[in-house]
Amino acid sequence: QVQLVESGGGLVQPGGSLRLSCAPSGSIFSIGSMDWYRQAPGKQRELVAEITTGGTTTYADSVKGRFTISRDNAKNTVYLQMNSLKPEDTAVYYCHANLRMAPGPYRNYWGQGTQVTVSS
Repeated sequence: QVQLVESGGGLVQPGGSLRLSCAPSGSIFSIGSMDWYRQAPGKQRELVAEITTGGTTTYADSVKGRFTISRDNAKNTVYLQMNSLKPEDTAVYYCHANLRMAPGPYRNYWGQGTQVTVSS
């Protein structure tokens, strides 16, 4: 079964940068919108950034000007460039995408999550 596979998390100092990547583990028919969510300990999962098939982006207010979401449609990959990281960005980051394995409706898929820790 196809899964979304994330990479790029880790430990970084405040003010540092990380880039997350996410792509399906196998062949797919098409991809719709792609998003990054995050969940900090004791908090609800929140939308960080979204990118549509046409490239329109949306960001949470807390990350505007610091994070950039992008996608490479040829590689079926979505990225999250995170700059000027703050301790409050510490969370598990989840990739989400609407995928089709064949002609028909899109279905929701989630990655397994990747830990981002911002600490000195």
